[in-house]
Amino acid sequence: MNITLDMIRDDIERNVRDALTEDVGDGDITAELIPASKTDTAEIITREDCTFCGAAWLTETFHQLGGLTAIDWHVKDGDSIKANTKLVTLQGNTRTLLTGERTAMNFLQLLSGIATKASHYAKLVEGTDIKILDTRKTIPGLRTAQKYAVNCGGCHNHRIGLFDAFLIKENHIAACGGISAAIKRAREIAPAKKVEIETESISELKEAIAANADIAMLDNFSEAMIEQAMLLDRGASKFELSGNLTIDNLGKRTELKVDYCSFGDLTKNLVAVDLSMRIS
Repeated sequence: MNITLDMIRDDIERNVRDALTEDVGDGDITAELIPASKTDTAEIITREDCTFCGAAWLTETFHQLGGLTAIDWHVKDGDSIKANTKLVTLQGNTRTLLTGERTAMNFLQLLSGIATKASHYAKLVEGTDIKILDTRKTIPGLRTAQKYAVNCGGCHNHRIGLFDAFLIKENHIAACGGISAAIKRAREIAPAKKVEIETESISELKEAIAANADIAMLDNFSEAMIEQAMLLDRGASKFELSGNLTIDNLGKRTELKVDYCSFGDLTKNLVAVDLSMRIS
């Protein structure tokens, strides 16, 4: 299930509230240098090519602060943007513009950075049936925001958390008494929810297929093991490659008959996009 803005409105409000509390505290003392009645116009531009994401977080930031008369967006989430493009024009109280600048920019830079990276991954599998998935390796408190940004870049969401799908890993398998037993128990607990199980060998993969796992994760499989896996009759099970994957070697995987490739890199190794706000 891919995250949409409508699904996370409450999360956006909470993200912004927490960020403003952290930054503003009991008041922006530097903004008090500016006359309280002064108004201005500000523009935010990107200094580098990027895939844009984060409009709702900026809008919510200034909604919570109050004091603006207009927010005019020139781009939308998911747009591919060239350097020096104007993203948004803001009009209103100067103190509000300056107080909200860093919080709003932090969200835009972070989420656009994730969307930009995701777009690079997505381009590598264009024309194939492979879907690139994110993981739960996210910044605490910002998971849905980061996963939304992944979608804006053209990739897809794995499960959102521990509640919406099973991902049965090595320790779960050991504690349950084996792959078949773990899958059987998962079907009993929540028959309608997707069951994915981690496998680390061809024999484990065969057992997962026989137990009708929805998805079998090929975790850190060697090249030889992957070749063997591609020859198996997988029945209704889908295959997900995980581990030993990077953006540099993903291109070599596009010929494989796998359904998914998952990357923690999408949300844990972050490079913010360079943006700038100018008051005129």
